[in-house]
Amino acid sequence: MTITGDSPIQRPEDDTLGRTAEAKSFARQVLAIDMTEGVVVGVLGAWGSGKTSFVNLARKDFAQADVPILDFNPWMFSGTQQLVEHFFDELTAQLNIRPGLAKIGKALDDYSDVFTGVARVATKGLGIFLQRKKTGISQNRDSVKKILAKLDKPIVVVLDDIDRLLVSEIRDMFMLIRLIANFPNIVYIVAFDRTRVEKALSEQGMPGRHYLEKILQVVIDLPVIPDRVLHQQISSEIDEALSYIEDTGPFDKQVWPDVFMEIIQPLIRNMRDVRRYVVAIHGTVTALQGKIALADVLGLEAVRVFLPDVFTDLHGALNSLTNTSELNYDNSKITEQHKSQIDMLIKASGDRGQVVRAMINRLFPAARRHIGNSHYGADRKSKWIKERRVAHEDILALYLERIAGDNLLAFLYAERAWSRMADRDAFDSYLRSLDVTRLENVISSLKVYEDQFGPEHVVPGAIVLLNLLPDLPERQWEMFKWDARRMTVNRVIYRLLKSINDPVAVEDAVRQILPELESLSSKKEVIDMIGYQENVGRKLVSEKAAEEFEKTWYHEVRSTSIDDLTREVNILMILLKVKRLEGTSEDSFQIPSSPKLTLALLQDARTEERIHSMESRAVRRIPILAWDVLINIYGDEATLKARVESLKETRPKGADELLALAEKYIGGWRPSDFGE
Repeated sequence: MTITGDSPIQRPEDDTLGRTAEAKSFARQVLAIDMTEGVVVGVLGAWGSGKTSFVNLARKDFAQADVPILDFNPWMFSGTQQLVEHFFDELTAQLNIRPGLAKIGKALDDYSDVFTGVARVATKGLGIFLQRKKTGISQNRDSVKKILAKLDKPIVVVLDDIDRLLVSEIRDMFMLIRLIANFPNIVYIVAFDRTRVEKALSEQGMPGRHYLEKILQVVIDLPVIPDRVLHQQISSEIDEALSYIEDTGPFDKQVWPDVFMEIIQPLIRNMRDVRRYVVAIHGTVTALQGKIALADVLGLEAVRVFLPDVFTDLHGALNSLTNTSELNYDNSKITEQHKSQIDMLIKASGDRGQVVRAMINRLFPAARRHIGNSHYGADRKSKWIKERRVAHEDILALYLERIAGDNLLAFLYAERAWSRMADRDAFDSYLRSLDVTRLENVISSLKVYEDQFGPEHVVPGAIVLLNLLPDLPERQWEMFKWDARRMTVNRVIYRLLKSINDPVAVEDAVRQILPELESLSSKKEVIDMIGYQENVGRKLVSEKAAEEFEKTWYHEVRSTSIDDLTREVNILMILLKVKRLEGTSEDSFQIPSSPKLTLALLQDARTEERIHSMESRAVRRIPILAWDVLINIYGDEATLKARVESLKETRPKGADELLALAEKYIGGWRPSDFGE
């Protein structure tokens, strides 16, 4: 597929506005004019209205009449001197290469040779002072006239883009046209924006329109494109630009009409705008590869192309556009800053403020509170990211930066994982194929889909995630009780089990899950979650079922070999729970006197504590042990000390620092003594 850029059309088959017939009539009208004194014809219309395209459509009829066409674009040259010199040079060169017109080219070259310089008239007036290099200007002019008068076909000279010149150059161009316009059999077709040129030609006492009336013999004003036709063109061009893109992204038919009518249409004024916009969206949608909702991209691309000042400010206003109201509930200063940024976006749009307000209303619901009275909570963020809406900060950042941040990448991986969750093997295989350092964020992102969790996801999802838990990189917040990776997995497991919403069905699911789990700690997580332990249990099953699960697990731990126990990643919490449950058992549980087990418990009990300096902002970390938890597990401190002494005798490799730390506790040291 070829995307048409901002270039004018060249062929009648590209005429989407139906102007071919009018262009044909125009060509015939021009050719019917008396050419004995030359003719200046104006094709007038606003920028982007299709003046050049209209002239191009007429070229076919001029060519069929065997009328040569010469082109001169004054915008390619700067300054009055260049304008005059290159006008004659360009026409002479084009005449010389056309059969039968070389003699005219030579005569015109001789005529132009009388002008060597051009100087601005210092006093008021629009003219240019043409200094003669030699005598005989009238003779040269008559020579050109005689040759031109003998032609059986006129010559058409097209002067385009006059309205792009500087004001002084516009004046000089029209003075030049006036001075050479009366050559016979020469038709000058000048295309320009009437408003701009009339303003440039106006001077005190003489409106520019009157000046034009003295120069132009024939004028055609291109009609304004009807809104209905322009809107149809926008729609059809968008469809065409997107038709060959493999993945354009999610498309919401409910969102699109408002985005189209309130953001895109008001910014597109003519066919040139349509082409500029279509080229932009084709490149951007292709590059994004379907990662962002299509309606949002199309709306923002209109802002990027036609409101560049607003677009430039979008990145700095990212938080203001995407932060939900809860985030600023108690912080009026931050809220005021966000509102100020939104006001700046609207101000940057100039007289297009209504379009920016529409952009906020349709694309950034969280920011509506800054221009109205709508408030959206953080719960909406899950919906926005699933729908790939730029209302979510990570999606907007991707659009602006074209680089997916870590959070968005995690969601994209989670999206693929979620599609496989009902299939245990596929779900497990996909997650294990990911970089292990990403897994925690990917698993965390699965909670976005909690409103779609169904019974088919619970068992396979829980088994896979809990068996992955030991493989996740260890990351603690504060002490062992704030194991971040464990909390991340547990949040998703809880949402899965809660989605069943029936204690009997949850109990049945747990009976399927537990035998498939590969570690005692993962089984403990499930049993704690569904049970009735204070501050831990969520009471998802009956008390009788919860007690049964705990009792079965308790006996499983007691029958586990020391070697298997020491391989558990959370042995400290496993044995602590065993001690809590032993009161419900017929005999007490004694921790085996095994140096290997003692070492595993000490390693699991080791963590760090942050010490804040009173004199600076510096924070130091000191190693500590969960000593009180160890005492609880062993029953008393004397037993714990004896086990540590037995461990020291084995001189385990690499445990010197750990044993030294334990010795400090045995000696009565506690973290509160640090620095004393």
